[in-house]
Amino acid sequence: MNAVILGEHGGPEVLELAELPAPRPEPGQVVVQIHACALNRLDIWVRKGLPNLRLDYPHVLGSDIAGVVREVGESVDAKLVGREVVLNPGLSCGRCEQCLSGWDNLCPRYHILGESCRGGYAEQIAVPATNLVDKPACLSMVEAAAFPLTFLTAWQMLVVRGRIEPGETVLIHAAGSGVGSAGLQIAKLHGARVIALASTDAKLDKARELGADACVRSSDEDWPKQVRALPGVGRRGVDLVFEHVGESTWEHSIKLCRKGGRVVTCGASSGWDARTDLRHVFFRQIQILGSTMGSKASMFRIAQLIGEGALRPIVDRVFPLAEAAQAQRYLDRREQFGKVVLEIA
Repeated sequence: MNAVILGEHGGPEVLELAELPAPRPEPGQVVVQIHACALNRLDIWVRKGLPNLRLDYPHVLGSDIAGVVREVGESVDAKLVGREVVLNPGLSCGRCEQCLSGWDNLCPRYHILGESCRGGYAEQIAVPATNLVDKPACLSMVEAAAFPLTFLTAWQMLVVRGRIEPGETVLIHAAGSGVGSAGLQIAKLHGARVIALASTDAKLDKARELGADACVRSSDEDWPKQVRALPGVGRRGVDLVFEHVGESTWEHSIKLCRKGGRVVTCGASSGWDARTDLRHVFFRQIQILGSTMGSKASMFRIAQLIGEGALRPIVDRVFPLAEAAQAQRYLDRREQFGKVVLEIA
């Protein structure tokens, strides 16, 4: 099968189109014929190299996968063959206390497709049958690949960890990103007032189309003052901060959070070494909540809401598999609104 492989860490040029043996399903697994795989910033971090990450080369990137079940392994229902599916990107043991309590994303053996195991920059992949979710019928394969990781992450941040409530004010960082555009929609679905931050007017216009109640250009040096100047914010601040930028925005996120409010973080795309003035945390009783991925159960609810039209994945641009390096360069320029997707013939 064709695949784009990573043989060493480095720039986009280390990605190569190659021929790999087609996978065979082990007991409990299925082989999925991949039709589309969306990019995430995780792909770029893995390509460049992450601390303590050990890869079996050649490595295949890609966490967000949509396709058709091609083959099933022992103990898997053969009726799944031909089923159009999206893949839950999180792998867990399915037997430990965390998995059985519904917190499989805390499993000690938790992995993400394309991070420490092979992912979707390929024509086929073998995965546990428990990671299959029926593709919403209203979506194309490209659209379907654009929702798993980002919507699962945003759902975990806002609904599970942040416990969002109707009428609350939510500040969404980088609303043009995949996770930001998902978070914006989920917050609106739950009756929140959304303040969207993005680097350009064009991205802010698209955020308004998704339902943002107020928009602020984050490339302006005084963006925190502009947020404060919005009706209902002022000295009080916002109820919930959707934080995934990290070092460059962290101090402002803490200061803009109201007394007793929540800052939920899932990442640090601008750097991890963020400064925290603890006086703001304990004097104002702010909750700082970490969040990674989400449970397998949440994926079914998200897919249902997408199928009903309550949420929708946003696709910015589509590249063929052979142009994975160009797709990563485009994503790394941060010009997109929504997801960048590889279409796989």
